[in-house]
Amino acid sequence: MARQLIDLSIYLENDVPSDPPGLGPKINYSTHKDEHSEKAMDILMPGFELEDMPEGEFAAVENISLSTHNGTHLDAPYHFHSTMNHGEKSTTIDEVDLNWCFQPGVKLDFRHFPDGYLVTAKDVEAELKRIDHELKPLEIVVVNTSAGKKYGDPNYWRSGCGMGYEATMYLLERGVRLTGTDAWSWDPPLSYQVERAKATGDASLLWEGHKAGRHIGYCHLEKLHNLEALPSDGFFISCFPHKIRGASAGWTRAVAIIDDKLKP
Repeated sequence: MARQLIDLSIYLENDVPSDPPGLGPKINYSTHKDEHSEKAMDILMPGFELEDMPEGEFAAVENISLSTHNGTHLDAPYHFHSTMNHGEKSTTIDEVDLNWCFQPGVKLDFRHFPDGYLVTAKDVEAELKRIDHELKPLEIVVVNTSAGKKYGDPNYWRSGCGMGYEATMYLLERGVRLTGTDAWSWDPPLSYQVERAKATGDASLLWEGHKAGRHIGYCHLEKLHNLEALPSDGFFISCFPHKIRGASAGWTRAVAIIDDKLKP
């Protein structure tokens, strides 16, 4: 078969809610003929005017204000905690092993779980049994939740199930080092976490899936998209992050690759 590439990334864009209010990216677009082009000409090419350029056009450019956690991104262990592997210094995004970022993929279909559901190790085990897949070290495990179809909805960041501590450790103990979700967070939506923590008085329930990285260092992708287009296995995922020195995350154009020549 011909190689098939499946885009697993959302856009960086204005006015589409993919983060809590006030935390989204801000993109300022400058066109070929606006004031920016005139100023750029003055700085870069003094002595020439915009009219001197072919058809009076210089260069389009965009200025962006955003967090490393906007858009589809890869979280480094440093995002979760200052230490990993029971006391080692946590790896920042520029230090992540690139071998983790191009590996065979496995999809767990948890779209049937309600918003806020905390996925357990038994749920993971049952889904692996359903798809007849035995995990191998370094496979990239992505979780398809009900949030995937809600991108652009104001409630997107409150949607989908999430992975708890024991579900995350189930994967990590079997050699998985990179995971992903099409939801806003690897854990359940924050409001559900807060509700559980307040009801029990147990603050360790906050970000428990993230905090599993204290015990086994790992990365996860957040705000993936189009996971519905993937089979359960038989594909590779490429998700190399932007190299930002000392950062907790980096943006990535995550892509799934289906190709008979690549044999997971």
